[in-house]
Amino acid sequence: MANHRRVERVASSIKREVSQLLLYRIKDDRVGAGIVSITDVEVSGDLQHAKIFVSIYGTEEAKAETMAGLESAAGYVRSHLGQNLRLRRTPEVIFVEDRSLERGDRMLGLLNRLSEEREAALARQAAVEVDEYEE
Repeated sequence: MANHRRVERVASSIKREVSQLLLYRIKDDRVGAGIVSITDVEVSGDLQHAKIFVSIYGTEEAKAETMAGLESAAGYVRSHLGQNLRLRRTPEVIFVEDRSLERGDRMLGLLNRLSEEREAALARQAAVEVDEYEE
């Protein structure tokens, strides 16, 4: 079992390496269907499994196509990690779609809309009070 700092360092190294792979090495057209960014990497305590969380910007079809391309490239990614990281065993790579950015954007939109509605309601209330005062 690796200690916590080692797991974090390995996760950081994997994130860096896979980011470079996505930019320069993976030529699968399906991966280019949506804009892909790696949001996080979770490595198990025994360094045997790595979950790579990816955020994909695009239509639902592009997201599904991109995930299929990433899953297809998982073996290549693992082999590249094995060559470039100094580990006894290369972790098994699993790509997971991360929709947290979309949820965050949707929440911000809802909060902004509520704020605008509240300001409009306060403005209407103030106008009613002014009208009552003038009478």
